[in-house]
Amino acid sequence: MTGTNNVGKCQNLSSMMPALILRSESCPLRISFDLDDTLTCHSVKVPRERGFLAAVSLWWFGEPLREGTRSLIAELRRRGWKIWIYTTSSRSPWYIRHWLLLHGIHVNGIINSERHRTTPGSRFIQRLPSKFPPAFGIDLHVDDSEGVEMEGQAHGFRVVQVDPHDLSWMHKVLNAVDTIRLG
Repeated sequence: MTGTNNVGKCQNLSSMMPALILRSESCPLRISFDLDDTLTCHSVKVPRERGFLAAVSLWWFGEPLREGTRSLIAELRRRGWKIWIYTTSSRSPWYIRHWLLLHGIHVNGIINSERHRTTPGSRFIQRLPSKFPPAFGIDLHVDDSEGVEMEGQAHGFRVVQVDPHDLSWMHKVLNAVDTIRLG
């Protein structure tokens, strides 16, 4: 079976699962990132991506991208991960996708507040957590919120918490990724 067939098989499988998405080991792993205070940090104390595209994006969208994001995403893609955005903000998928494209970042999927509220299988959960990555086949979620990390522990999904002021946040994410690959 070719890799393309496996990917198609993963997508078909994921569209049939109402709550937790089950995938075979041949399916690419998915990682999602929160936006506010994780990838977009408005504090002047948090280093931002630099360069022409970053300046255009900041001027056009008014949202700075946290330094290290482009290289982290490139490394995750090199390792075979699919990149998702999971935010409880009301930003539209169009807005998020184009903001990131201006930084040279392509994402495979976007979950915003509207899509989260209509999470497949949410009717089977008594109280839907603020984020529920397993419903979208996401293997690891990156967020600044301690609350989301606690929800992950309570609901059985993986979260790596990164502080907006942590300059080595990319290493923390890569260490979590390595743990999943090895474990």
